Amino acid sequence: MKFLQLIRYKNLLLLALMQLIIRFGYLEQIHIPLSLFYWQYALLILATVLIAAGGYVINDIFDQETDQHNKPNKVIIGTFISETTAYSIYAALTIAGVACGFVLSNSISHPNFAILFVLIATLLYIYASTIKQIAVIGNILIAALLAFSVIIIGIFDIFPNTFESNQQQMALAFSILLDYAKFAFFINLVREMIKDIEDIEGDKIQEMKTLPIIIGTIKTTKIAFILLLVPTLYLFFYLNQYLFSNNLYYGIFYLMILVIAPIILCLIRIWNAKEKKDFRQISIILKWIIFFGILSIWIITFNIKHNV
Repeated sequence: MKFLQLIRYKNLLLLALMQLIIRFGYLEQIHIPLSLFYWQYALLILATVLIAAGGYVINDIFDQETDQHNKPNKVIIGTFISETTAYSIYAALTIAGVACGFVLSNSISHPNFAILFVLIATLLYIYASTIKQIAVIGNILIAALLAFSVIIIGIFDIFPNTFESNQQQMALAFSILLDYAKFAFFINLVREMIKDIEDIEGDKIQEMKTLPIIIGTIKTTKIAFILLLVPTLYLFFYLNQYLFSNNLYYGIFYLMILVIAPIILCLIRIWNAKEKKDFRQISIILKWIIFFGILSIWIITFNIKHNV
């Protein structure tokens, strides 16, 4: 159980589920020529999940002292699992993830794609060891890596089967994935800033240079508020431009209730947040907004297919 907690198994399950939703709830429903067989897509998910799990482990290894202050009851490394064992777990997970990526890349005759998995694993290590301590840069990197877990589906499942005859159709499918990746990026960027505010006391002890430490909690909160307005305004534009005009009422109702309403709730809470528990609650809501936002690709696709 401690091992599962160490690798954040709930987050990994959500990540895998989001990638399954994109394949079966979107790509297969629009009937484009996909590149990956089911076993290959399973390898893509496995590679993503294993490398992400390794990222969680190495992050906890470097955050031991900070976590002792920020969340003493949840510290696993050094309490239940030794640091040496944790490094072994990190290495095993990361190597297994990169190996899955190597097998997958070769199976679609694009061995050069394997470098993507090496790059992701490397960036996760650099983030945990160095970049996390740099204001904003660490937040942007981790948000970009989550967005890339959406983009990588297009790289492996759409790009290899894109030819001159179907380029327009495939480009449209890929552009929609990019829209969802941008949404995930902005929401997760705000979430990372909120988490930095939540962990400010422990980060100060470690002399880290996160944004709340440099400019203060109040200013960081206002920046997070403004950044969260970006996807909010875009969603209203998206509803008006694409859903209302096509009478996609299931999609409209879904986005209003499970995505836009929680975002507005977060905007209100961010503006009024004072205590650590307030920021913790906002972080949890933002995580679910990302999930339900990705899930909307299935709802909207279903609405388009069955709209009368």
